[in-house]
Amino acid sequence: MKAQVLIGCCGWAIKGGKHAYYNSLKTIELQETFYRLPKLETAKRWRESAPRGFVFNMKAWQAITHPPSSPTWRRAGIKVPEGMRENYGNLRPTRENLEAWSRTVEVARAIEAAVVVVQTPSSFGYTEKNFENADKFFDSIRHEGFEIGWEPRGSWRDRPDAVKELCERHGLIHVTDVFRWRPVHKHRWLYTRLHGIGSGEVNYSYRYTDEDLERLRQTVLEESEGREACYVLFNNVSMAEDALRFRRLLEAFI
Repeated sequence: MKAQVLIGCCGWAIKGGKHAYYNSLKTIELQETFYRLPKLETAKRWRESAPRGFVFNMKAWQAITHPPSSPTWRRAGIKVPEGMRENYGNLRPTRENLEAWSRTVEVARAIEAAVVVVQTPSSFGYTEKNFENADKFFDSIRHEGFEIGWEPRGSWRDRPDAVKELCERHGLIHVTDVFRWRPVHKHRWLYTRLHGIGSGEVNYSYRYTDEDLERLRQTVLEESEGREACYVLFNNVSMAEDALRFRRLLEAFI
């Protein structure tokens, strides 16, 4: 396999805490940053506690992508004044969303993130207005020492041409679950988030079989052609076990 492959979980899933995670896997996608951004001092401690060569990625703050009506806002305990609710989420190019991005960037810098994942909900499907908002938003932000990945959900899958146009125009990684959708834009990095196999976009209770992991190995091998790195992030209930099994499978071919 030509490209470097980094395997991890969406969250600190290894039993035994952060140091146990560092000893088992080489990358992570932080989920805390989606619900409520941590203090910069906390993010810096995470970076300082990690061994040399460990790669942090993070999910962008939900204020940018999810409207305040989303249950994830209630889970985070964030309250927004009624008159400002329309200014948040759905990649609107508003002052509030751009400020939320600036705060996200501060945390990304503190942990020296490789990729910041902007995951839009299914409710933010393809429409001309949503395309326009996404285009303006991504045009208003910059790559601040990290790559930006976009995981579009919902009806964007029916408009791969629109996804490809936005990713190419703004230098985005098209983040997908490769069991469901191969990236339509060839970025120098592959970044896949694995949500379990089944109907719909997620099946978090799914446990990957040996056959699934061999299929994943073949897919990553194919997708690695012409790329520098492949990030494989498991995001299911058994993510820790599945990630370690996939790591061992890859090691067997080295």
